Amino acid sequence: MERIPILRMGKYLLVTIQIDMQDQTALLLQEDLATMVEKTGAHGLLIDVSALEMVDSFIGRTLVGISDICRILGATTVVVGIRPAVAITLVELGLSLGGVKTALNVERGMAMLNAAQDA
Repeated sequence: MERIPILRMGKYLLVTIQIDMQDQTALLLQEDLATMVEKTGAHGLLIDVSALEMVDSFIGRTLVGISDICRILGATTVVVGIRPAVAITLVELGLSLGGVKTALNVERGMAMLNAAQDA
């Protein structure tokens, strides 16, 4: 089973998803991120999904779950790089990713994390 790398950048964690995620990979990522937030005391998490061409309902719910878990652990989550086709699919599936902060790209996502820390 392939694990997705989690990079630490100061007080933030960065995840760039470069593979088509299977359900088991998504669950492992959720567990790994919860562990890393607790272990590092990260204040924020940026998840780059720009390489994903497709997101099903399970992956969408997992992203919401990751955001909720990290928020409970004290970290803000921002998902960046959602492609238009992926956004359309999520809406058609009825998944608005409620509670998940999103940004167009990594630069805007980092700005959102920094703003959340200043608030």
